[in-house]
Amino acid sequence: MNRSNAGANLPTLRSHNAALVLDLLRVAGERGISRLELAERTGLTPQAVSKITARLRAEGLATEAGHRASTGGKPRTVLRLVPDAGHAVGLHLDRDELTVVLVDLAGAVVASRRTPLDFGAPVGEVVAAAAGEVGAVLGGPVGEDAEAESPRSHPFPEPGAGSGISTASAPGGGGAGAGGTTAPAGGARTVLGIGVAVPGPLDHRGGVLHRVTGFPQWDGYPLQDALAARTGLPVVVDKDTNAAALGLALRADGPGDFAYLHLGTGLGAGLFLGGALHRGARTGAGEFGHQTVALDGPPCSCGGRGCIEALCLAAVADGDVPEAARVLGTGAANLVGLLDIDRVVLGGRTVGADPDAYVRGVRAVIEERARRDGTGAAVPLVTTAGAGRPVAEGAAQLVLAPLFGRVGGGGA
Repeated sequence: MNRSNAGANLPTLRSHNAALVLDLLRVAGERGISRLELAERTGLTPQAVSKITARLRAEGLATEAGHRASTGGKPRTVLRLVPDAGHAVGLHLDRDELTVVLVDLAGAVVASRRTPLDFGAPVGEVVAAAAGEVGAVLGGPVGEDAEAESPRSHPFPEPGAGSGISTASAPGGGGAGAGGTTAPAGGARTVLGIGVAVPGPLDHRGGVLHRVTGFPQWDGYPLQDALAARTGLPVVVDKDTNAAALGLALRADGPGDFAYLHLGTGLGAGLFLGGALHRGARTGAGEFGHQTVALDGPPCSCGGRGCIEALCLAAVADGDVPEAARVLGTGAANLVGLLDIDRVVLGGRTVGADPDAYVRGVRAVIEERARRDGTGAAVPLVTTAGAGRPVAEGAAQLVLAPLFGRVGGGGA
C-alpha cells in the first residue's frame, strides 16, 4: 500500500519508523518476528529497532513471544503484536441496514451487531441510531450478528464514566506518558476511533456526504463531525466500497491492483491501484454503478438513463440472476480493459445470496472480452462470500491502517 518500504534513521521520523515495525509485527501474527528480521526488512539499524521495540513494549503494544534458534550465538528473542492493546469500531450504514463491529489491532472481530436502518429517515435520527449501536457494541460482545434492540435503548456511554472505554492517540509515536496507547488498568478497552462506511458520493477528507443516489437529504451533511460530537471519539468517513477494498488489501498475500465491485442495495466500486486506494482528485472515484451502458435504457434514480446499476437491480428484482450477472460482467470487463487490473473481487449482499451464479456470469463476460481482445488469460475473479462483514471490518481499518503506515492514497 501507500508507504515507504524502508525506514529512516532520523528522530523526526520516529512515528513513521514505529509504524513500519508495528506493521511487520501485525503481519507476523502469533508466530512473531525477531529484532534482526525487523531491521533487515525495514532497513533500520539494529539500534533503532531496539529503541522502537522497547517503546512499543513499554506502551503495551508488543510483547515477547518466545525464542527462535539462530545460525550462531544465543537464540533470538521473538516479538509479537498485542492485539487487545487497542480497538477500532467499524460502522457500515447501508440503505436498509446498520452493521457495527469492534475489532482489535490484528483486525479480529471482538463483537458485532446488526440492525435494520432506514437511511432515508431524518439524518439526526440515523446518526442517533448509529451512535446508539456504537455504544452497544462497546458495552461488550453481544454475539455474532446479534439482532439488536431499538438503538435508542443503548445510549452512548460517556468516555471514562464507568464504561470500560478509553480513547487514545496513535500508538508508537512517543513514550508511555506521551499520549500513547498504554492500556488502562482494570481491563478497559482502548478505542482509537470509529470508521464509517456509507454509500457515496462523499468528501472523504472532510467526512461530508454529497447527493447520495435516492437520498438527497444527506447532501452536504457533515457526518464525521456529527458522529464525533455524539460519541466523543475520532471519526473517519469513507465510501462503503473503499472501506471494503482497504480491508481486502490488508489481508492480501501480495501486491496487485484490483477492483472491488459491491452489489447490494446499490452498485459501486472500490479501486486499489498502485499500492493504495484510488479516491481521485475530489475523492469521488468508484461511482461504477452510474456508467451508462444503454443510451436509451431505463431511467436511473441518479437522474440518468441506462446506468449499469439500474439495469442490474432491475434484473435482480425480476429474479433474473443470470441477466444481473451478465450486466455486472459487462461493467467489470469495461473496468478491466480500462485499468488493466490484476483481479476483480465481487461482494455485497446480493452477490452473497448466489455467489456461484454471479462468478459464472461475470467470468463468462470477462473471458469473452479477453478472447476478443487477444489479451491472454482473463484476470482472476473471486467473491467475499464467507468473509464475514467486509465493509464494516474494512471501515474499522480506516482507523487502524494509518497506525501501521498503511495510509490510503488518492486524496487520503
